[in-house]
Amino acid sequence: MFVSYSRGMTTREIQAYLEDIYGVEVSPSLISEVTNAVIEEVRAWQTRPLDTVYPIVYLDAIQVKVRSEGKVINKAIYLAIGVNLQGYKEVLGMWASENEGARFWLSVITELKNPGVKDILLACIDGLKGFPEAIEDVFPKTQIQFCVIHVIRNSLAYVSYKGLKAIVADMKLIYQAVTETDAEIALELFADKWQSRYPMAVQVWKSNWKHIRTFFAFPLDTRKAIYTTNAIKSLNFSLRKVSKNRALFPNDDAVFKLFYLAIKNISKKWTMPIQNWKDTINQFSIYFEDRVPLPV
Repeated sequence: MFVSYSRGMTTREIQAYLEDIYGVEVSPSLISEVTNAVIEEVRAWQTRPLDTVYPIVYLDAIQVKVRSEGKVINKAIYLAIGVNLQGYKEVLGMWASENEGARFWLSVITELKNPGVKDILLACIDGLKGFPEAIEDVFPKTQIQFCVIHVIRNSLAYVSYKGLKAIVADMKLIYQAVTETDAEIALELFADKWQSRYPMAVQVWKSNWKHIRTFFAFPLDTRKAIYTTNAIKSLNFSLRKVSKNRALFPNDDAVFKLFYLAIKNISKKWTMPIQNWKDTINQFSIYFEDRVPLPV
């Protein structure tokens, strides 16, 4: 039953399935009672001890509709994926709040610190206003990397369809540059070429450059693990798939039950370190020096 639930089947679909396949009549309320047992497991998972150091943490949120006090509201489910010192991914936790905002992210980051996380080397995030400051308030040494895909998408929001192909080609020259110096030259050329026509698109890059350029400190192979939030976007995509049959959740616990069970299924596939991890952790040990613990 848990497997079916974690893969997105509603309680009524599970009821129909059991009756059709096994000839067993089970009420939706009984199925809900059985799956409610998961909530205690979720709470234990949320408060479990975490590692002291995570070289990379990806942070993002997914939107769902939840009934609250007789109204249907949008809720942001905040998610954090950590890459541990061995290069393996794990979901560190999930939290719920109305809308995504830097203030709530601050409480999320604080909760990550409470179970024992002492340091995060790199945090990969989108460009939400105030997000970097929220992280730096709790982990002042953490390097912030804005997801380049988000930057491109935000920039293209100000570009007409006619100009898309040309401007995307020029953006590639920035983030695919070999060195930071080359990237800064490409950025200036990009600004000179497009400033008069698409000033807001240029501003997205220039105003966020401090947190875009972080990945240039590392070799080309290492950058692939850093400059996008694809790891957590992939998780979000999977969670959307399992929740697509639910236009509305009755409460936050219903979201947590489904997503927790889905995360357990998804993480079974995370059996290998992320690509080029040995090279990456070696580069981190040079760049971050004594912040990377020596192997025991």
